[in-house]
Amino acid sequence: MDRSSKKEWKMACCFPVILDRSMRSSFKLSKSSSSSKLDKSKSSICSPTSLSTKKKSIQENDNLVVCFGELLIDFVPTVSGVSLAEAPGFKKAPGGAPANVAVGIARLGGSSAFIGKVGADEFGYMLADILKQNNVDNSGMRFDTHARTALAFVTLKSDGEREFMFFRNPSADMLLTEAELDKNLIQKARIFHYGSISLIAEPCRSAHLAAMETAKNAGCILSYDPNLRLPLWPSEEAAREGILSIWDQADIIKVSEDEITFLTNGEDAYDDNVVMTKLFHSNLKLLLVTEGGDGCRYYTNNFHGRVSGVKVAAVDTTGAGDAFVGGLLNSMASDPDIYMDEKKLRDALLFANGCGAITVTEKGAIPALPTKEAVLKILDGATAN
Repeated sequence: MDRSSKKEWKMACCFPVILDRSMRSSFKLSKSSSSSKLDKSKSSICSPTSLSTKKKSIQENDNLVVCFGELLIDFVPTVSGVSLAEAPGFKKAPGGAPANVAVGIARLGGSSAFIGKVGADEFGYMLADILKQNNVDNSGMRFDTHARTALAFVTLKSDGEREFMFFRNPSADMLLTEAELDKNLIQKARIFHYGSISLIAEPCRSAHLAAMETAKNAGCILSYDPNLRLPLWPSEEAAREGILSIWDQADIIKVSEDEITFLTNGEDAYDDNVVMTKLFHSNLKLLLVTEGGDGCRYYTNNFHGRVSGVKVAAVDTTGAGDAFVGGLLNSMASDPDIYMDEKKLRDALLFANGCGAITVTEKGAIPALPTKEAVLKILDGATAN
């Protein structure tokens, strides 16, 4: 993951899609409903010392990871280094960090599901098919008959980083309601993973909070990747407050260096004291800071350290951060207490770094997400510092 820039990798992907129209009869359609008021009461979620004890009973798939949030279409310029106005054309690309993570886990041989809402339109059905084709359980998806699937135009700058222009006024993902949640699916999960984009507007915000509460009550491990997208929030302050509003409920949090600077109002993202005093909380078991091609840092109650990245020739940084998260959560799904053993944690993080490294060697996110065999092969010559 050799990069000169330390900015967090963004997500999008481009690849051919076969639309299976016969699936539509099994999809659950819903009409968009009015926003429900958010319950402002805040519940405290206390995690036991061992995450493996959180599940109260054996489920159908004890290693299931359920990813909650946005799934959309990115329109990516066919050439790099140009503005949207200068782009000669665009290629449609499935997007959305939670969905990328779900596919990444399945590609590694793990078990994953996605919960979210798209429009009852061609793009929405296409996205559902993509998840199914990649062995992700899409039974938790909902289809809105009155709102369209979210769209984003993404500029590919000369350094491979991206800038976004979104069309969601509102889009279907913003209209998911608590009544539409597949709570039975959430209760089957060992890990419940989510971002912050679903916190921006009602009724999806209330649905997000209800999903977290369902996961907590079922004993799931809560995993949070804020995935900051400032253009989607009303203001910087709203983004900061929204992201931090659920901060103290997560067992696992992954952030980028830029996100640390933003959330701490400009403090040094490389200062361990800043990370531990400003971002680590009493319920947290594992805090991860990604550093792009340079690897990642890890913080627990008992130790902290750094694992170097895996050096590769980067072609496209799309989806590398999501590949990293997928790699780690796949390891934690089978060994929830991995964070308690520093040697095992470092091995898992090196594996996650390898997932990200392979992803940047090809264009697109989902097509480039690696298999377990590919990661082990690339790690043969890698050394964690």
